[in-house]
Amino acid sequence: MPHLVLEFEYHADLEPHPVGPGPFGNRAEATITGGEVRGDRLEGRFVGAGADWLLVGPDGFGRIDVRALIQTVDGAYVYVQYPGLMELTPAVLAVMGGGGSPSEFGAQYFVTTPRLETGDERYAWVNQTVFVAEGRIVPGPAVEYRVYRVASGDPAS
Repeated sequence: MPHLVLEFEYHADLEPHPVGPGPFGNRAEATITGGEVRGDRLEGRFVGAGADWLLVGPDGFGRIDVRALIQTVDGAYVYVQYPGLMELTPAVLAVMGGGGSPSEFGAQYFVTTPRLETGDERYAWVNQTVFVAEGRIVPGPAVEYRVYRVASGDPAS
């Protein structure tokens, strides 16, 4: 039976740009202006162009669409792309509005499925790994994620 193994965590600072209501919902873009990735096998920072294109629907959920680039501490580049869902609870909306306190992991549905890619052989394992992440929003605004690898076999091994 597959199980989850914590692989890395990250923090990303955001600069929001509201697009407004359109034919598919209320859209906003949030540029990633910095952030760090911390894990035993993957450590680095966000560089280059990266952003989240959030689409808020009438059901109280935001559809997440992120693309970003990580530069590892040893100079490799890892592309990350992920869709996801974020429940827009009062706590989340307060932080998105410029106030509030950090939301807690698990206090709302905030789940993504990151896909990582690289051409650097030292990190080739990310090309053959399925990830799932839980997120939270913190004042800044910023997001924090715990990213898990989906592992097969016995969780005790």
